[in-house]
Amino acid sequence: MPKGYWIAHVEVRDAEAYKDYVAAAKIAFDKYGARVLARAGAYEATEGQAWPRNVVIEFASLKAAQDCYHSPEYAAARAIRQRVADAQIVLVEGVPD
Repeated sequence: MPKGYWIAHVEVRDAEAYKDYVAAAKIAFDKYGARVLARAGAYEATEGQAWPRNVVIEFASLKAAQDCYHSPEYAAARAIRQRVADAQIVLVEGVPD
């Protein structure tokens, strides 16, 4: 079964308050078996709009990625994030193994 991924581009407006989002999101990520592959590291914007924070999170499947995003645990985190950051997030199915 192909894995699922969150691909997120984020601009944090309040770095201190964003820490609350990170802590709250960890609860959902732990529950749904998320594995962070990239988070706010160095990047090269080659085409399109550049975002200052880029994140890739891996899940066992697209269904697990969707379940996490739509979970009550992540809803609490999302409410925090939406107050302190702008984001673009897509959920993507990986290629078959």
